[in-house]
Amino acid sequence: MVEAKRTTKDPHVGKQQAKLYADCLERRYGRRPIIYYTSGYETWIWDDTMYPERAVQGFHTRDQLQLLVNRRQSRKPLAEQAIDNSIVERPYQHNAIRAVTEAYEKDFERKALVVMATGTGKTRTVVALAKLLQEANWAKRVLFLADRVALVKQAANAFKAHLPGSSPVILGSGEEADSRIHVATYPTMMNLINRTEGKLGQRTFGIGHYDLIIVDEAHRSVYQKYRAIFQYFDSLLIGLTATPQSEVDRNTYSLFGIEDNVPTFAYELSEAIEAGYLVPPRVVPVPLKFPDQGISYEDLSEAAKEEWDELEWDEDGEIPDSVDATAINTWLFNADTVDKALEVLMTRGHKVAGGDRLGKTIIFAKNNRHAEYIAERFDKNYPAYKSQFARVITYQVNYAQNLIDQFSNTESDPHIAISVDMLDTGVDVPDVVNLVFFKMVRSKTKFWQMVGRGTRLRPELYGPGEDKKDFFIFDLCRNAEFFNAGMPSNEGSLGRSLAETTFAARVQLLQTFTDLQWDPQAPVIADLRQTLKHTVDRLPLDNFLVKPARKWVDRFTDEAAWTTLAAEDFQALQTEIAKLASIGAPADTEEAKRFDYLMLQTELASLQGSAIGPFRIKIQTIASALQDQQSIPAIAAQLPLLDTILHDDEWESVSLEWLEEIRRRLRALVHLIEKRKRKVVYTNFQDELGVLEEIELAGATNGFVDLPRYKEKMRSYLAQYEEHATIQRLRRNKQLTALDLAELERILLESGLGSLEDLNRAANDGLGLFVRSLIGLDREAVEEALSEFVAGTTLTAQQLNFLKVLTNHLMENGKVSPKALFKSPYNELAPSGPDVLFGDDKIGQLISILRSIENHAKVG
Repeated sequence: MVEAKRTTKDPHVGKQQAKLYADCLERRYGRRPIIYYTSGYETWIWDDTMYPERAVQGFHTRDQLQLLVNRRQSRKPLAEQAIDNSIVERPYQHNAIRAVTEAYEKDFERKALVVMATGTGKTRTVVALAKLLQEANWAKRVLFLADRVALVKQAANAFKAHLPGSSPVILGSGEEADSRIHVATYPTMMNLINRTEGKLGQRTFGIGHYDLIIVDEAHRSVYQKYRAIFQYFDSLLIGLTATPQSEVDRNTYSLFGIEDNVPTFAYELSEAIEAGYLVPPRVVPVPLKFPDQGISYEDLSEAAKEEWDELEWDEDGEIPDSVDATAINTWLFNADTVDKALEVLMTRGHKVAGGDRLGKTIIFAKNNRHAEYIAERFDKNYPAYKSQFARVITYQVNYAQNLIDQFSNTESDPHIAISVDMLDTGVDVPDVVNLVFFKMVRSKTKFWQMVGRGTRLRPELYGPGEDKKDFFIFDLCRNAEFFNAGMPSNEGSLGRSLAETTFAARVQLLQTFTDLQWDPQAPVIADLRQTLKHTVDRLPLDNFLVKPARKWVDRFTDEAAWTTLAAEDFQALQTEIAKLASIGAPADTEEAKRFDYLMLQTELASLQGSAIGPFRIKIQTIASALQDQQSIPAIAAQLPLLDTILHDDEWESVSLEWLEEIRRRLRALVHLIEKRKRKVVYTNFQDELGVLEEIELAGATNGFVDLPRYKEKMRSYLAQYEEHATIQRLRRNKQLTALDLAELERILLESGLGSLEDLNRAANDGLGLFVRSLIGLDREAVEEALSEFVAGTTLTAQQLNFLKVLTNHLMENGKVSPKALFKSPYNELAPSGPDVLFGDDKIGQLISILRSIENHAKVG
C-alpha cells in the first residue's frame, strides 16, 4: 500500500498513517502489505515484518511485491544452510560467507563489505554465497559488477565453472538476458538502467530487478562514479576489495553503511601467507641514481657533458642544466639505466627449468613508450631470445589477450610481460615469480593489487616436490619504502567533473553578485542566470540519476525561482544540481570548458577583490598562443582583443564585462592552439647502482620478512631433534617446565635461522605452542586426552566424524581453540552447533580437554 503526501511535505508525515492502514488490511485479508510512503520526490519502503524502513527510488512491480511477501514464509534460516564445499573448501572462505549471512540475517543489514587479499578466492566465495542465498530463497536474480571487461568475463567463467547450469549472461554483449546471473561493467549498467521499453516506457531494469548485487573491487573510484547504481537498485549488496582494511577509504565504508576499519569480514595478505594459502614477497630495492635523483649536468663525466651539449632537447634549442627524476622514463630514456635494471632481474630473479630460464616476470612500466624501450633494450642485450622472451602487453598492442594467454602458459614465450596498467589487476598467472616495479605507485589500492600478481601458489614450479615458496619484487622507485613509512597515498581524485565545477563556479559567481547587491537585471547577471537555467532545463527527467534531485530540478526549471534565490537554493544548486551538470551541459570541446572555468575563476576573484595575477598569466599565455596562429581566419578576427589581453596596462583596471567578453569570444578558438609534444630524448649516460639488500614489506606478513619460510625451515631443522626429551614431551602432551622452555629457545637460536626477536614474533602465542604447531601431537597422545570424553558412550556416525576431524587437527597443529568448534569445518559437521550434537555437559567437558592440551605446552 502507498501513502502519498504533497510534494511540500516530508513523506515520514504519513508513516504512522500508513502503518494503521496496513494494520487494517492485515486484519481484513490476513496478510500484511508492503508499506510505501512518498511525497513524489522521496519514497520510502517499510516491510516491518523483516527490515527497518529504507529509501527507494520508485516502486516494485507486482511480481516483485509478490516475491517480497512470499519470502516472509519461504526464506530459510541462513545459519542452517550448507555451504557448498566443492566451490569453497578453505575455512576463511566459509567464515566470510557466514559473516555476511549473519549480517543479513541476525543484524538485519542489507549491505556487507568483505576484505580478502588478492589470490584468496574472492570470486569463488561470492559464487558460493550467491548459491546459498538462492537455495535459501533469499535471492533470485544476482548481478556481478566490475570495472573492466576482462574481470567481467573472469566472473562469468567462475559462475559457469562452479555453478553448472547457471548460464551467466554478460550484459551488453548481445546475449539474451533471461538468466538469474548477470555480470556487467559499471558503465554498461549505468546505460542499461536508463533504457525503457513498451508503450508505457517502463524501465527494463526496475528497482527490484536484482536481489543481490556484488561489487568487485569496491573502492573510492566506484564510490565516486557509480554509487548511483547501488542507490537505484533495492537489493542486498556485497562489496569485495583486496585493499587492507585499514587502507579502505572511508567513503567506501560509508557506501556500505559500515563503521570505518570494521568490514563485515577481513582476511588479509599477512594471514593468508602465514596460513600457507599465498606466498610472500621478497622485496629488493634497486637503488639506481637517475630514477631516484634525476640527472645533473655537473655530475657527468666530460665525455657525457659533450653528449649532453649535442643533444636536441627541444625545438628552441635550449639546453637544461639538469633533468628531474620525474622525467626519467617519461620523456628521457637512458640506456644504461634500463640495462642495469634488466641485469638485476636476469641475474637475481627466480629461475625455473632447472635454473636455466628466468621465471615468469611482469615488468610494470611507466608508459607505453617506456615499455617499448625496455623491450628494445632487452632484445639488444639478449639477442639469443630473438625478440620472443620479453613482450610488451598493453592496451595499445594488437592481440594483447592472445599474448596474455601465451604468457599464462608455463612453457610458452613470452616469459617477461612488460605492461602498462593492463596486468596490474585481474590476471591470474600462478607461475609469476618476479615483479619489477619500474614506475612509481602511490595508490595503496593499486599497489596491493600489483603485489597480488605474484602471491598465488604454484605447486612443483621448480620440479617434483619443489613448490613456489615466494616471489621477488624488484623495486626501482622506492614504492615499498614509501608504503612502509606510512606516507599518505593518492587513491585517485574524488574531484568533481569539469561540467560540475564550472556549473558550481557560475552559482558561486551569481551568489557573490547577490551578496554584493548588484543590479539583478544587469546583462552579465541575466546571462549568468540564463546559462544556469538552460543547463537545468536540459536535464532529462526520466534519467535515474536526475530522479533523486527531482525536487530541485522542478524548482529551478521555473523562471520565477531564479528571481528570489535564498541561501538553501544556492546550496542546492552547488550540490544537488551541479553533480548533474554533465548530463544537461551542451556539447562542447574540453578546451572550451576549461577556458570557461578559468575565466569564471578570474571573474570571481575580481569580484571578491582577490589577486588575479595567476589567472592573468594563464589567460595571456593562451592569448599569445592564439596570436601565433594568425593564419587561421577565426583567430585573425580576434587579433585586436588578443592585443589588449597581452597589454599589461589593460589589466590595471579590470571589469567583469571585459572578462566575460574574453570568455565569450575566445572559448570557441582555444581548441585550435597547437599542442607541443615534449620531445623524446634518448641518452646513454652511466647510471649508478647501489647495494641490493632485501627489506620487509609491511602488511605482507605479521611483522616478519617471511614467516612461512621461517616455519618451514624450523620444521626441517627440528627433525634432527625428534628424540630430544623436550620435543618428546611436547609431542606426547606432557606438561612443559621452565627448563624445557629454556632448552627450546637454545635449540632454536642455535639453528641460525633468525634472531631472538624473529623467534618472539613467530612464537607470539608462546614458544611451546609455536614448536608444537611445527611438530604436532602423537596420535596416541590425542587419543589418550580424548579417552575420558568417549569413555562409556555410544557415539553416532555424525559424532564420530566430528571427533575424527578434531583428532586430525590436533595431530597436525598441536592445538584447537574451543572457538574453532563453532566454525568451519566443524559447523559443517554440526550445523546446529557442537553443543547440540553432544549436549551441553559433554561439550563443556571437551572444551576443558582442549584447554588442558593447550596449557600443557605452556609453563604455569
